Amino acid sequence: MAVNKIVLAYSGGLDTSVILKWLQEEYQCPVVAFAADLGQDEDWQAVRDKGMATGAAKVVVADLRDTFVKDFIFPAFRANAIYEGSYLLGTSLARPLIAMEQVKLARAEGADAVSHGATGKGNDQVRFELTYMALEPRLNIIAPWRMWDLNSRTRLINYAREHGIPVPVTKEKPYSSDENLLHISFEGGILEDPWNEPDPAMYKMTKAPEEAPDTPTYVELEFVRGNPVAINGANLEAAALFQELNRLGSENGIGRLDMVENRFVGMKSRGVYETPGGTLLRAAHRDLETITMDREVLRIRDSLIPRYADLVYNGFWFSPEMRLLQKTMDEAQETVSGTVRLKLYKGGCMPVGRRSDQSLYQESFATFEEDEVYNQADAAGFIRLNALRLQIAALKKK
Repeated sequence: MAVNKIVLAYSGGLDTSVILKWLQEEYQCPVVAFAADLGQDEDWQAVRDKGMATGAAKVVVADLRDTFVKDFIFPAFRANAIYEGSYLLGTSLARPLIAMEQVKLARAEGADAVSHGATGKGNDQVRFELTYMALEPRLNIIAPWRMWDLNSRTRLINYAREHGIPVPVTKEKPYSSDENLLHISFEGGILEDPWNEPDPAMYKMTKAPEEAPDTPTYVELEFVRGNPVAINGANLEAAALFQELNRLGSENGIGRLDMVENRFVGMKSRGVYETPGGTLLRAAHRDLETITMDREVLRIRDSLIPRYADLVYNGFWFSPEMRLLQKTMDEAQETVSGTVRLKLYKGGCMPVGRRSDQSLYQESFATFEEDEVYNQADAAGFIRLNALRLQIAALKKK
């Protein structure tokens, strides 16, 4: 493949540092290193310096925190997206944003190729490349892990040392991780045996529930048309609001998940996740819907959640079907405005109050006390009509 310039999705870690040098040698062309700040704990100046020292023609670090929250996290949470009943899609939502910005940078730089550090076994290669193809199909795509023979950590380290790339001397982590504002994920290494309990020292974003405060924390989360806008009465911008949710969830030991999931490429994979703010957000949003959404609208919307989550997980964020589903999900959110009060306690997150100007809950109808709006005798005919087919079936058997 003959290319003139490459834009690489770059983190500054061992893998993408080796890829940065390998691309230069393999294709004999300039490589622009692109790093996305999605809220991970990172020394971005060190990333810039390492990229330039490794031969990058340019290192671009983009602050995408607000974009990530407003245009990716919030739309998914308006849809209550959850994969296989547990996973809140932290990595899945980040990849199309990184790839989209890569494409923009490739256009601005006049590059004719993009590259990523995803392996040939995982989901990320699909998410990156489907986005590239959906947004700029003329770009060449280079996936080194599917091409080279540096297929072990030892070979990567040897290559790095041979080419003067700094190799961290810190103790090797017995797993791999990915971090952003929404979550941190852990997989591989000692976690590949699904019977092994994760080391408590592994967790970064959350306190252990056992170490959380002995008294509950109450928090009020306000929504407008499905989007969170304020915490305890204080209006916050998207990224700041999500950071505060992360703090509250973390302090109370909320958001840990250990699951075995089905990768798009066909294999099962064990993942451990920390999603403190996302866990709070989904619980509050889901609860507010119970008083603001019509029953049948809610049921139809809920029937679409697995399909929506599959599209996100499998990398189809920029597909026609995703655009259609997002419009449908957002239409269902027109009435989802109000406030939910959550009780946070030692890993638990329980809605304990909700109110809304759009509420369909009417105490005058639901009360067990005396009322003047509901004739209980009407229920007899309702029951008889619903039982008619059951009666006919029973008579048929006799």
